[in-house]
Amino acid sequence: MPTLSPELTDLLAAVHRLDGSDLHLRGDAVPKIRVSGELRPAGASTWSPDQVSRTVRDAMSEHVLADFEQTWEADFAVTAAGLGRFRVNAFRSRGQDGAVFRRISDGAVPLEQLGMPDVVRRLALRPRGLVLVTGPTGSGKSTTLSAMVDAINAERAVHILTLEDPIEVVHREKRATVTQRELGSDTRDWPAALRAAMRQDPDVILIGELRDADTVRAALSAAETGHVVLSSMHTTDARETVLRLIDFFPAHEQPRVRAALAVSLEGVVCQRLVPRRDQQGRVCVLEVAVRDARFSEAVADPDRTHGLTDVVASGSYSGMQTFDQHLIRLVTSGTVDLDTALVAATNPHDFTVALRRTGWAPEQAPRPVLESAT
Repeated sequence: MPTLSPELTDLLAAVHRLDGSDLHLRGDAVPKIRVSGELRPAGASTWSPDQVSRTVRDAMSEHVLADFEQTWEADFAVTAAGLGRFRVNAFRSRGQDGAVFRRISDGAVPLEQLGMPDVVRRLALRPRGLVLVTGPTGSGKSTTLSAMVDAINAERAVHILTLEDPIEVVHREKRATVTQRELGSDTRDWPAALRAAMRQDPDVILIGELRDADTVRAALSAAETGHVVLSSMHTTDARETVLRLIDFFPAHEQPRVRAALAVSLEGVVCQRLVPRRDQQGRVCVLEVAVRDARFSEAVADPDRTHGLTDVVASGSYSGMQTFDQHLIRLVTSGTVDLDTALVAATNPHDFTVALRRTGWAPEQAPRPVLESAT
């Protein structure tokens, strides 16, 4: 049975106490906790490679440990009494075991509490189609997806089926029936789980991540046959998301994929976390694309796809917004400072020009920025 050592439990308690997001364990290093985006030492004691290896491997179930010894990679989740759940990625570095423990919610956080605009709820409650949440690692994609599942769970008497690696948020049934399946313990592989999913009478399917052509093909097939499909990708904005989905496929399949996306891709929620001006944590900056006539045309036509950002920028009537439009509101409201916004902006020069047009006057001239840091 998996066990958490007292030393590990103490560190996870520190993550919880500091409202941190991640615990990093490596041999010959001091454990570190990520707080408000920055890594901080957790004490002064260096952990030996043997201590890290023993701690990480003791936390694994038998099947996870067997896989780890074969592949030197493992994703799993642990529960610490009184502290909640943590998603774990174990790995090897220079021949030694290491791991990152990420704190995850004990139950879904409502969309309203996350500060999500109402358009995200409307996308979650669409009767059919594909909805994607995208962003870099650590941007809160899983938290947003679990909140969308929770919104459906609260309002629709449907069957929600999730395929996760690993299960992060455990959903308690409300109006919906929720079936959560985990890679490794509930299914041996993604292709088998995806094939079986359509025989399990789902109305809503959550696929943890679209990572290859097979999962994209399965997601599109389910969306085209009247299901709601929620998933995530590691892309930075709506335009890159569409291009990445298409690039998963060989050239001869791409026209068919474009046509399927044009009618099935209901929306893309892209997010980044940036530090708040008051240094009280981070705020989520969103780009939101919603399917309308112009969006569908841009997805279907290769010559128009590169103009998707302009479609999003001019689609406020549908609830759309670009990252830079949201950043401008955060700067003018005093939530984010100018230097932080310039680093996070998709196009710092265009962002500065648009900000000046609002009439907002900075306390000092912005520093020169040579390129986007996104």
